[in-house]
Amino acid sequence: MRVVKELIQGEVRVSIFSWNNKYIIKYELGPMEQTFKLNELDVIEESELDAFLEGEFFQKVKQRFDEMGNSFRAQVENL
Repeated sequence: MRVVKELIQGEVRVSIFSWNNKYIIKYELGPMEQTFKLNELDVIEESELDAFLEGEFFQKVKQRFDEMGNSFRAQVENL
């Protein structure tokens, strides 16, 4: 597995890997993570992967983290 890029975008840690003819884009926030896989043939240049770090897609990733966090906290409180 090759690390393509690692960075912090706001509070979200983003790691992009190349493995098995796929790009793996992993977002982490606290105890939660979201992972997306993209076929390497769908990307002409690695710089195109920056589109996953901004805009509407990234906003939805952050929104999903909010939903995940709320669900997780509610479940922990019910233990």
